[in-house]
Amino acid sequence: MRILITDRHTSGDENIEQNAVGPDIELEFFDHHDDVTDEAWGRADGIVTYRGTAAVMTALPKLQKATIVVRGGVGFDGLDLKKLGERGIAVCTVPDYGTTEVADHAIALMLALRRGLDQYDILMRRDPQKLWRYIESPCIDRLRDKNFGVFGLGRIGLAAARRAQGFDMNIMFYDPHLPDGVELSTGYKRVKTPQELFESADTISIHSPHTDETRGAINKDLLGRMRPKAIVINTARGPIINLDDLFESLRSNLTTGAALDVLPIEPADTSHPLLKAYMNNEEWLRGRLMVTPHAAFYSPPGLHDLRSKAVATVAQRLRDGSTRNCQNLEFLTK
Repeated sequence: MRILITDRHTSGDENIEQNAVGPDIELEFFDHHDDVTDEAWGRADGIVTYRGTAAVMTALPKLQKATIVVRGGVGFDGLDLKKLGERGIAVCTVPDYGTTEVADHAIALMLALRRGLDQYDILMRRDPQKLWRYIESPCIDRLRDKNFGVFGLGRIGLAAARRAQGFDMNIMFYDPHLPDGVELSTGYKRVKTPQELFESADTISIHSPHTDETRGAINKDLLGRMRPKAIVINTARGPIINLDDLFESLRSNLTTGAALDVLPIEPADTSHPLLKAYMNNEEWLRGRLMVTPHAAFYSPPGLHDLRSKAVATVAQRLRDGSTRNCQNLEFLTK
């Protein structure tokens, strides 16, 4: 049995994957998904890919033996669930590897904006004697008794909500896919529309998957409904927020602040006016925007979990035919 890893994180430490699957399974690693040979695609019984979902679909005619593709991450953008399922190939994910890290990151971004931490750091590096004072910045505010709005109360959204509750914030959420009664079991206020969430929350944290339904969902209409001093945080997927609309909303002060770990185009499209203003440290945006490089998931233990759980999911399928966290079961069973 052979597992193909299309784009390994680092070379020389493949023991993480080997220890997770045992000595009876052979692993084949490539540094980049574009480097995978036709022969490697053909001899793979199972595949783990991180950023190579498009490459997997292009290589589909070459997959002679594969019965499973695991996307190393929470999302499965780019994988055609129906087409793979009809070929008898299960599509699975690793939904539990970075829950705590991403939730922590979302709260850290909120705190950084609300306490002006990025601005203080810059000032102290410049002159800690002359600039030893508090600053007035649009996003700095008290957290206690403010409304923390969660757009998508899944695993990560719930973890972020629990953390915000520890800061004495009021929790509200919008998630049309959760059954009735979740608001009773959590004690959080449920709102029926995204419009209500954006009109009521002081901090809005995005935790929904990237789907046809959510692509561009955070747009001019919702951003224009935000409360004074409200901020939006996205640690989910970049395309969920319309970046052009966010730029205009920030520029016109309809949105006070934003913190983005993800962007519609990654690595960042530095020609976009919002990114250009951010990189140039333009005064109107100072203290109002933070960007991190899609790193919310990362910690050494988190990365270990991702890598080991991804290959273990493949190994389970190869050994007994079962799947876990399968995203195309309906097509697979047909």
